[in-house]
Amino acid sequence: MHELSMANSMVEAILDTAKKNDAIQVTEAVLEVGELTMLNPEQLRFMMDVLREDTILKDAEIIINMIPIEIECESCGFKGVSKTDEEMDHLMAVATCPKCDNTRVHIIQGQECNIKTIKIEKED
Repeated sequence: MHELSMANSMVEAILDTAKKNDAIQVTEAVLEVGELTMLNPEQLRFMMDVLREDTILKDAEIIINMIPIEIECESCGFKGVSKTDEEMDHLMAVATCPKCDNTRVHIIQGQECNIKTIKIEKED
């Protein structure tokens, strides 16, 4: 379960950024998680909820936006959202071209795991 290590890294990064900006409270954090990361958003949220207890992040709204897999096919030149298997292998996700079913594709997006924005409150 790599959700725990990712949740821990994200919570630490958010808290570090908040501290550097003299925050007294974090009110919102927006995350971008690519489908190819194989992170389960519900498990990620649960782990973050546990890790942020007793911190200035505890009452923040956590928004997780899943980023679809976008590819460019090396065979037919298709560029767009990849066809994905709902039962993706948890050991190795495979993106395929929806036009020609080729797996020789260049990944444009879908591998990211970013903290997009953080909203904080400061003392007056």
